[in-house]
Amino acid sequence: MSSNVVYLSDIRQRPRAFAAFERHRHTRIHWLVECFAEWLGVFLYTYAGIGSQALYVVGNIIGIPGASSLLQIGLAYAFGVLLALAVASATSGGHFSPAITVAQVVFLRFPPLKALRYIVAQIFGAYIACLLVYVQYKTLILEASVILDAKPGGSGPVFFTPNGPGGIFALALPLGSNMGRAFVNEFVCDYILGITIFACLDPTNMLVPPAFAPFIIAMAYAAAIWSFSANGLIANTARDLGGRLAALTIWGLPAGGGSYAAMAALTNIPAMLLSYLTYDLLFSDSDRVVDNSHLELLNAHKNHRRMGAGRPLTPESEGMDHEKGVVGVVERV
Repeated sequence: MSSNVVYLSDIRQRPRAFAAFERHRHTRIHWLVECFAEWLGVFLYTYAGIGSQALYVVGNIIGIPGASSLLQIGLAYAFGVLLALAVASATSGGHFSPAITVAQVVFLRFPPLKALRYIVAQIFGAYIACLLVYVQYKTLILEASVILDAKPGGSGPVFFTPNGPGGIFALALPLGSNMGRAFVNEFVCDYILGITIFACLDPTNMLVPPAFAPFIIAMAYAAAIWSFSANGLIANTARDLGGRLAALTIWGLPAGGGSYAAMAALTNIPAMLLSYLTYDLLFSDSDRVVDNSHLELLNAHKNHRRMGAGRPLTPESEGMDHEKGVVGVVERV
């Protein structure tokens, strides 16, 4: 361990009860804290984006002047990504997407049981975020539903579309859309997002220091929303399944979504796997030099007192390696 390593405990003493819980957190319940971080990350990402979507949909139906826009929705999701990474990524590794977690299992030996816990936590985070947004917007959603019911044909044809209240949570294709083209739209956007993520994680990418990576990833999601969301875009299984389950909780089986729901929830996973293969086979280069900023981040992980070189050798900590992940792999988006 380097002699110039400074731990938080060296400069700030925590209350004794907090310090005792922290020791317990790093041994017996570290998995629960990591899952909570994944839950919170997806909650923040979904809460910000869905809130803007809700304002856009009900604002257009009710006629609220200046109520959201596609630009605002893209920015809301982008800032949601930034919030998630800033708040929770240091604790869990910052997957915040089942597709990222699956890619970690397939290519980076991420523990399958831990991956399953992460995915459940991610979906639950989106589910709670959607239910909370519904509670906050319920008055306006009910008002919008009354307005739609008063129109010829009622609210049925549009309720579970991108322009209806149900479509705020359970994403759907615009009326008349082609499923095949929607699949191409989803797959290509998710593939490009994956390439961007893995480029940002490349420790030899000197143009993307670790502190700047979250902003690039966030803006990539915003660009995808701005450019291609009109054709149907999910980009995150957790956000989709969580939102679908929330809509089913609120409105029952009509919110099921049929074949589009399955395509939307699953397409980003093979797209993410292909993007990892593409980047690792064609762009990653073992002979490149690791940038100093990335070395600093890697050393910070390595020197974590309980997880890295400075970890006290106790029976509890020795048994944590498999659950915590693979040494040398920075588990972050």
